Amino acid sequence: QVQLMESGGGSVQAGGSLKLSCAASGDTCGMGWYRQTPGKERELVATISSDGTASYWDSVKGRFIISQDNAKHMLYLQMNSLKTEDTAVYVCAADVAVPCAPVTRFYGDHYSFHYRGQGTQVTVSS
Repeated sequence: QVQLMESGGGSVQAGGSLKLSCAASGDTCGMGWYRQTPGKERELVATISSDGTASYWDSVKGRFIISQDNAKHMLYLQMNSLKTEDTAVYVCAADVAVPCAPVTRFYGDHYSFHYRGQGTQVTVSS
């Protein structure tokens, strides 16, 4: 079992940047960031496989960067060129596997990571 805690959310003007962090309580095997807005389906925006391969959904490609520090059990999401439509609660998510084989995994749009954090609010104003 692993616990996840996000930080770094806040309010920013369109065109600005924010960096989200996620602290995991233990080893993980594949992680990602979702975002959730009221009345909309949860959206997976970026994932990182156990071998470090990053994937991005079209809505954030070229603007967001996902990264991981395995030694510190940390996941990050650097968000640049933010748009008002990026406003959402951002949720960190992870899978756990023992052992964790370093492989590239392609996560589908509706993939459900086993563990999720509480989320951090990001608000982008025009």
